[in-house]
Amino acid sequence: MKKFWYSKELNAPFLETIDTINFALMEQWFWVLTKIDIKAKLKEKLDKDIEEYVILWACNPLFANEALDAEYEIWLLLPCNVIVYRKNWKTIVSAITPTVAMNMIDNDTVKFVAKKAEEKLKKAIDSL
Repeated sequence: MKKFWYSKELNAPFLETIDTINFALMEQWFWVLTKIDIKAKLKEKLDKDIEEYVILWACNPLFANEALDAEYEIWLLLPCNVIVYRKNWKTIVSAITPTVAMNMIDNDTVKFVAKKAEEKLKKAIDSL
């Protein structure tokens, strides 16, 4: 079974890594639509303490538009989530693997768009 994520482990500060991946995503035409602080939400809702963990809700508008034209309910599966978290004194950046996530869609255009998005997400992570 193919992994549904692609990641890189870094020896870099957490907040700096968030800024760096934001810039790397922008270079690949992805924009972060929102940032969700999972650590803060779990503390607020469950009084649970975890290490730093943030979800970046990223979107490449060109790819999203192309997928939307091919499959109107596609936003149920979009955008391309990127996570940044701390574990064992390391900062990890992971992105969804769009080809795996979109594999359930029987639409060749969507699969082609997923492949292009995956290549761009990997470039962003590899550049860190």
